[in-house]
Amino acid sequence: MEVVTLDKKSKKVPVRGMMDNVMEQFNSAADHIELHPSIRKILSITNNEIVVHFPVKMDNGDVEIFTGYRVQHNNALGPYKGGLRYHPTVDIDAARALAMWMTWKTSLAGLPYGGGKGGIQLDPSKYSQTELERITRRFTFALADNIGPEHDIPAPDVNTNSQTMAWMADTYMSTRPPAERTANQHVVTGKPDGSGGLEGRDRATGYGVYLTIKYWAERNEESLDNKKFIVQGFGNVGYWAAHFLEQEGAKLVAVQDAFGAIENKEGINVEDLFNYSKVNNGSIVDFPESAVPAQNDFYAIDCDICIPAALGNQITKENAPTIKARLIAEGANGPTNGDGERILLDRGITIIPDILCNSGGVIGSYFEWLQNRNGELWQLDEVMVRLEKKMRESFNKVHAFAQSESMDMRTAAYCIAIKRIEKAYIQRGIFP
Repeated sequence: MEVVTLDKKSKKVPVRGMMDNVMEQFNSAADHIELHPSIRKILSITNNEIVVHFPVKMDNGDVEIFTGYRVQHNNALGPYKGGLRYHPTVDIDAARALAMWMTWKTSLAGLPYGGGKGGIQLDPSKYSQTELERITRRFTFALADNIGPEHDIPAPDVNTNSQTMAWMADTYMSTRPPAERTANQHVVTGKPDGSGGLEGRDRATGYGVYLTIKYWAERNEESLDNKKFIVQGFGNVGYWAAHFLEQEGAKLVAVQDAFGAIENKEGINVEDLFNYSKVNNGSIVDFPESAVPAQNDFYAIDCDICIPAALGNQITKENAPTIKARLIAEGANGPTNGDGERILLDRGITIIPDILCNSGGVIGSYFEWLQNRNGELWQLDEVMVRLEKKMRESFNKVHAFAQSESMDMRTAAYCIAIKRIEKAYIQRGIFP
């Protein structure tokens, strides 16, 4: 049983684990498309699960032992692809669920990737920058030949960033023979611009969240102007999604992060809040011209659009009945559990599922991987145009399938993703 809470002041309550959620979603779609029984068996389990324990010397000279995970779910369509997160909730079950979600996400986006995920069980706020560098480099070394540019390609996730990826890439390349080092730059994606990164990769996930909301509005012949939205999590994804929505005239009225929540019914300026958080240790608490929400439940705040962009299992049967939003755009992976989703769908609330909504990140990672592989440099405007095209293609496929089959968007997205993998297995067969 997993225990997850975002607000540090909130009481932790047990919720269903993410693995329960992903298997329920998978089985629902597999039943609908009558997935071949043998392929269902293959996709129900992971290919490889790597657990490493490694020592790191702290700044004070003490040695701490860390546990790192990398789960490789499936590579029928290409190399394993997925992020690494640094968080106390990281464990083998969470890594399994997140790896499976990556398999569906990359398949749905039409990318030549499979799914992987992992990370280290730690609270990065308790360590210095130099300690985090040593932890990252030691973790990369411990993973050794379990990652590689044509085998398994990590990327940033919760509490990791472009600097983390730069350390990983440098460590990995240092372990290769001299003649191969520069050819392995694409072992990770999400690197800084000056170290082989893709211009615009920082905003790709949030931009994709915004685009799917925009496409939803277009389908409903509505404008985003004056639409009220709330964001849970004001990191990279939440900030960029809010940034682009504000440019469309939408109004940010509430934000929640790990430290607390703020609300302003007249609107919160996104750039002002972002700049405030940078000088306030990453926290949005006590932002000027805002107040603590009167409701105990952040999700009960009056709005048109809700963007959960933090951790999994945030929308459950306890808070789903109070949600005011007409649309849930899942910026995070697995933010809505099965019980919560059934309540939302029964209430007529639309959910843009995570494997579609936040897929801009992995699409951007694919562009970076191609750029490194081919020795190219893409400009920001070119990246954004390519990203918009891929996101629109994915949204249109999911929307059309959902309409034709009279189903919710998550099941439709899963059906499309799983059918693509099933086709690969049927065409190639199973090695005897």
